[in-house]
Amino acid sequence: MQIAHAPGSPIGVFDSGVGGLSVLRHIRAQLPHEDLMYFADSGHAPYGDKTEQYVVDRALAVTDYLLSHGAKALVVACNTATVAAIKAVRAKYPELPVVGVEPGLKPAAAATHNGKVGVLATARTLKGDKFLQLREQISAATQAEFLLQPAVGLVDEIEKGNLHAPAIGAMLERYIAPLLEQGADTLVLGCTHYPFVRDGIERVLRDHARADVTLIDTGDAVARQLGRLLEAAGLLHAGADGKAILRGYTTGDAAALAQAFADLLGLKPDVEKVDV
Repeated sequence: MQIAHAPGSPIGVFDSGVGGLSVLRHIRAQLPHEDLMYFADSGHAPYGDKTEQYVVDRALAVTDYLLSHGAKALVVACNTATVAAIKAVRAKYPELPVVGVEPGLKPAAAATHNGKVGVLATARTLKGDKFLQLREQISAATQAEFLLQPAVGLVDEIEKGNLHAPAIGAMLERYIAPLLEQGADTLVLGCTHYPFVRDGIERVLRDHARADVTLIDTGDAVARQLGRLLEAAGLLHAGADGKAILRGYTTGDAAALAQAFADLLGLKPDVEKVDV
């Protein structure tokens, strides 16, 4: 598969569903001239309850598709796919600039005052070797204690699009309350879907009189790292030759992705259903 080496080529961004739109938001803000392709693998979501090999196979298939459409770089905007598959993607395409997302344990360890950090993520992310190594490394370096909480079913509910649904509120209460009881003063949003329910998370914190808890979202850091990699490779598109183009692709329902773009980001890009 040919990798595009022109600064004017688009960047591919992919997630198991709509969660990666929280990362896309940061990329558009920091790299406004870049053309972007967003791929939601909703027909195969959620990744959190799939085997590692399944997620690797999906990540490689989606990467191939984005490269065939001229991608010059790839953002794996999904914590589960980063943990399971980014190594395989980099091994297959060593020349491709690839950025993954991982739960922000490092910034959380720097932010905590009492050394107790809650980590909300999918079960697959929390079980992954990459995540467990990262936790061990940062615990050893900072003495921070990471309290892990799998948020089973939360991605599914967010994908449905009603971010204020009672089911989401109930899940957030169920998953966050135990972390607060254990004394967490910092909470890592360890899945790109979770920033979209930040209001609900903040409501739970207020209900527990814990509005002082710091929330860590890594989308901003991902966009900065992407900018650095593009610059290093001479692929940064600095020009102002018209408006940057955004396209959406999904293995699920095109109308649902178009709705998510409109509801979550206020955007109306062309969206196409594809069979990958």
